[in-house]
Amino acid sequence: MQILDVSHSPVLVFASLLVALMAGFTGLSLTKGLSDRSVAHRKILIVLAAIALGGGIWSMHFVAMLGLQLPILFFYDAAITLTSALVAILVVGFALLILHFWKRTRGTLVLAGVIVGLGVLAMHYLGMSAMELCQAIYSPTGIALAVVSSCVLNIAAFAIAYGKRTQRNIVLGTLFFGFAVFAVHFVAMSGTDFVAIDVLSEVGPLISNEVMAIGVVLSSFVLCGAFLLTGVTFLTPDETPVSDTIAPKHSAPEAEPPKQTQPALSTQQIPYEHEGRTLFQDTSSVAAIRAEGHYTYLYTADDKLFCVWSISEAAKRLETGPFIRTHRSYLINPAHVSGFERFKDNGVCHFETANLAKVPVSRSRLKAVRAALGV
Repeated sequence: MQILDVSHSPVLVFASLLVALMAGFTGLSLTKGLSDRSVAHRKILIVLAAIALGGGIWSMHFVAMLGLQLPILFFYDAAITLTSALVAILVVGFALLILHFWKRTRGTLVLAGVIVGLGVLAMHYLGMSAMELCQAIYSPTGIALAVVSSCVLNIAAFAIAYGKRTQRNIVLGTLFFGFAVFAVHFVAMSGTDFVAIDVLSEVGPLISNEVMAIGVVLSSFVLCGAFLLTGVTFLTPDETPVSDTIAPKHSAPEAEPPKQTQPALSTQQIPYEHEGRTLFQDTSSVAAIRAEGHYTYLYTADDKLFCVWSISEAAKRLETGPFIRTHRSYLINPAHVSGFERFKDNGVCHFETANLAKVPVSRSRLKAVRAALGV
């Protein structure tokens, strides 16, 4: 058997790297802050992240394989190719379930990295078996090197991304994860040779590899973009003063419910989610409430807690309590304000909390806030 000469399309190789980076960013961003979400919400985001991350890994490998250039025609079996994509999604989903439903330790990070590392190679070699009109030949050394590099690189990627769940770590994890998946593919390819095989017919797809690659790349970016827009807010709202902000009109106060279960305002509590359970925080210990999409975050002296209330619902439920509205995205407890700074037509309330230093005061709220603070 004659070994075929192998080369790659530089454009498609670069496109495959971009797909890996986009998939890594989407998957890691979707899973940020899941410990503060309800179990149902956590599962939904893990499904989205598994599709984005696992599908992106498969797309990266497939685009790179479409960039493979041999001196003969070759095609891919559609059923086997799609099965390899399913393997990647399931493996990544299993690893994310371990990371977000087990206690996160070094052992679970290593386990998740090994699972994804072996899963990526399983997807790769299964996808290679879909080739028609030629056959891949693997060397034991090449397979061993691919296994070791895949496991080590994926463990390192998870360790970086999950060491601290900050935006910086997500960006670094994205870069490392993207290059890790990219490197694993070409490490595996370096230990692979190709030979032509005889077939009765040479009927291939009606579109070229280049057109198919463009379709896969565009589909991957559209899918990841849609998941990011619907499932996560990566950049938090700016916590600097906002001028000329129009506040929503107050609705007429609703009638009090017939049964009052709270004996005093000081015992009023706000629900928040933690590790799949709904817990309660006394209003007196909450310094501020910030809108985050359709939900809110509670800021205490030491913690940042996820609450299922929207900012409008929080304002309505707590209208008889100590909170005042400073901005369309914020409620504050004046008792926790450590300082106030006025600008031309707005202001800033300062706090001495671990996760929130200041809150903007819009122009329309400035007078009421100053009156509540006595300045």
